[in-house]
Amino acid sequence: MPRCCPGRVLMPTFLLLLLVAGAALAEEWTAPRTADGHPDFQGIWANNSATPLERPKSFGEKATLTDEELADLKRRLEEIREGSQAGDLLGDYLIQRVLEDPEFRGFDQVTGNYNSFWLVDRELDNRTSLVVDPPDGRIPALTERAMERMRAAVAYGDEVPAGPEDMPVAVRCISYGVPNTLAGYNSYFQFFQTADHVAILQELIHDVRIIPLGEPAPLPDDLRLWHGNSRGWFEGDSLVVETTHYSEAGSSRGRATDSLRVVERFTRTGPETIEWEITYEDEATWVRPWTMMIRLARTEDPIFEYACHEGNYGLTNILSGARAQEREAAATGGGQ
Repeated sequence: MPRCCPGRVLMPTFLLLLLVAGAALAEEWTAPRTADGHPDFQGIWANNSATPLERPKSFGEKATLTDEELADLKRRLEEIREGSQAGDLLGDYLIQRVLEDPEFRGFDQVTGNYNSFWLVDRELDNRTSLVVDPPDGRIPALTERAMERMRAAVAYGDEVPAGPEDMPVAVRCISYGVPNTLAGYNSYFQFFQTADHVAILQELIHDVRIIPLGEPAPLPDDLRLWHGNSRGWFEGDSLVVETTHYSEAGSSRGRATDSLRVVERFTRTGPETIEWEITYEDEATWVRPWTMMIRLARTEDPIFEYACHEGNYGLTNILSGARAQEREAAATGGGQ
C-alpha cells in the first residue's frame, strides 16, 4: 500500500483552517463604538447604487437575480456606460429597461450625453429594487387626494413662472429634500457625532442635517420646515431617525404632504458598509407605508463643493421672459 504524501493532507487542511478563520472573523465583527459607547458612523459614505428604486412589473415578487443574470446585467450596463451614455444611468429609466428587455442596448446616442469619464462608477447588487416593502418592490398606489394634487401640479407647471417662488426649491438651489436618495450624482454623505447629536453633511446642495439624540422639545404643529424636524436614538448597532413637521415644499418625496413621517434606520453591517433603511408614511399620499433600503459604502474620496447653478442663468432668463411678457401685455392692454 503506497505511503500517503503529507503535503496532500496538509494543504487542504490548511485551506480549511483559513476558511474557518475567515468565517469566524466575519461572525465576530462588531461595529466600532465612540467614546460614548454608541455605534460609530463617522466618515464619508457613498451611495452609488445602480439598483432601480422600483422593480419592473414583469418581475412580480422576484426580489433577486441569479449570479448569471447579475453578471449579464453588469456586462450590458458597462457596454452602455462606455458607449457615451453613462449619464442615462443617473435615473431609473435605463436600468429598468435593461432589466425588462434582454435585447435593449440603450437610447439614441446621437443627441449627446455624459460619457463615463465624468461620472463615478456605479455599484450593482443582485436586488431588483431598492423598495423592500411592499413585497412586489413597488411604491404603493397614490390616494385619490394625491392624484388630485398631481393633476393640479401638472396644470400649474404648464404656466410660465412669474417669480422664483413658482419654481421648485431644487431648481433654486435651496434643497433637494431630506432624505436625499439620489445615487451616482454628488451622492456622498459625511457623518459627524457628539454625545448628544449626529450631523450628516450631504454633498448635494451642501445641506447639513443636525439630529439631536433623545427626546427634543416638541415643535408647534403649525411650524413646518423644509427638512422637517428630526430626532434620533440608538438601537443596538443602528441609528434610528424619525422626521416629521415637513413643509410640502421641502419634502424629498414631492408628492407628499406636511403629514409625512419618515423613519430611517442606519445600521453598520461591516467595516465598509451601512444599510440605510427608509420608511415613508403619509395617509394623504400613499395607500400604505413603504420602505426602501440603500447600501452605503465607505469611501476615501473627499466631498467637494457642490456649486449647483453658478449664476443660475436659466432662472434669470425664465424670469426675464416673464417680465417681457408682462410689458407686452401692458402695452397691448392685455394686462388689465
